[in-house]
Amino acid sequence: MTFDPGRVTTLTFDSYSTIVDVEAAEKALSERVPDPQPVSRLWRSRSLAYTFIANAVDAYKPFYEVNRDALQYALDAHGVDISTEDRDEILAVYHELDVFDDVREGMNRLYDAGYDLYVVSNGNPEMLDSMVDHAGIGGLVEDTVSADEIGTFKPDAELYRHAAARTGTPIDEIAHVTAGYFDVYGAMHAGMQGVWVNRDDGPWDAFAGDPDLTIGSFHDLVDELA
Repeated sequence: MTFDPGRVTTLTFDSYSTIVDVEAAEKALSERVPDPQPVSRLWRSRSLAYTFIANAVDAYKPFYEVNRDALQYALDAHGVDISTEDRDEILAVYHELDVFDDVREGMNRLYDAGYDLYVVSNGNPEMLDSMVDHAGIGGLVEDTVSADEIGTFKPDAELYRHAAARTGTPIDEIAHVTAGYFDVYGAMHAGMQGVWVNRDDGPWDAFAGDPDLTIGSFHDLVDELA
């Protein structure tokens, strides 16, 4: 499907890996773990896997708890023995992750262009509140929509439909902007246009089709919508 900018009235954004950089969590690990990179990667991959499993077997729990369980598994798998206090201090970095360089200016340009901006995320409300504050986008974002509101994670279509209802926008007038390939598929399946953020110029995971639009930064989205 070809991206149709004329249909877009509302933009929804994923949070982690799209607005803020989850790789920054490796810094917190490096203070306590001898080889933080593999632990960080396993932590992230398990966290995502647990959300998929939770949807499939009706085992929802808030994302902060999911992320905690994934971190503990990654530490155990790599033989890292740290205290619960240290583990929770590592986990807390999700409240203050680094913001990608293009986010604030790009979202400000989209806001000035008249688009309603929302965050739609697996993160629970407390995580999203701190992310918005830390990212400095509170004056640009109309609201955040959390998976916690319906107890279902991405890429379940119900979360995107719920987001459309919360924004008061017909779902086909929403473009969902995300770095997650599964999130692109989920949004498109639900009826949104899917915009893939490919900052690293990596390959697309094309097992089930292509995004409606691929961008390298939020500034590219501004240009596409102009």
